[in-house]
Amino acid sequence: MAHIERNGKRKTRDQLAKRRVPELGYYFIVTDTEETEQNYMYGLRDSIPEELQGKLVIKVIKTKSNDLVDEARNLASVNVQYREIWIIFDRDEVMNFDEIIRQAEDKGINVGWTNPCIEEWFNAYFGAMPTYSDSVACCNGFAQTFRRITGQKYVKSDKGIYEKLNRYGDEEQAIKLADQKCREHKLNGNEKPSEMCPCTTVHRLVREVKSKIPTG
Repeated sequence: MAHIERNGKRKTRDQLAKRRVPELGYYFIVTDTEETEQNYMYGLRDSIPEELQGKLVIKVIKTKSNDLVDEARNLASVNVQYREIWIIFDRDEVMNFDEIIRQAEDKGINVGWTNPCIEEWFNAYFGAMPTYSDSVACCNGFAQTFRRITGQKYVKSDKGIYEKLNRYGDEEQAIKLADQKCREHKLNGNEKPSEMCPCTTVHRLVREVKSKIPTG
């Protein structure tokens, strides 16, 4: 049944769907990496309409991974309008990986983690999440895939990495693949993030932000 506005005009289904898009909240995103994660997050922010970009604040802090949760809370407390707090970091060689994630979740902070490194999430854009023994192997493996698909050399400090992943890859399929990997690990009894390799939760932030951007 068509909905009718007060002025008597009927609203189409498309118009109603656009109206139901949840409003983008204020996100405070913290990472301890100056290059890869930072550039990817800036790319995500810059991909949304300019009038909404101020709702995504990305901060890079020079601190030990163990202090990431407390630093994020302290920074966000100064910017109280940013209610959606996220920390972005890799398994890499972080000893207390599971504990940091648990602490963050206990304190209401969302975590975009990747095991072993964010290049695993980048791989998903190209349709696969191979298993690597460590972050060095993962980064090297992705570099080979990146060159094969794009014809370009992968550089961790590439400020255009987000745009290139979307140009040559498929973000929607990447999100589905990352979800699938998470489910597979849990079905296999792997509940600890440190045991879930390859795996990522960065896609949850990307999906959340993109789902709140009106289209058309």
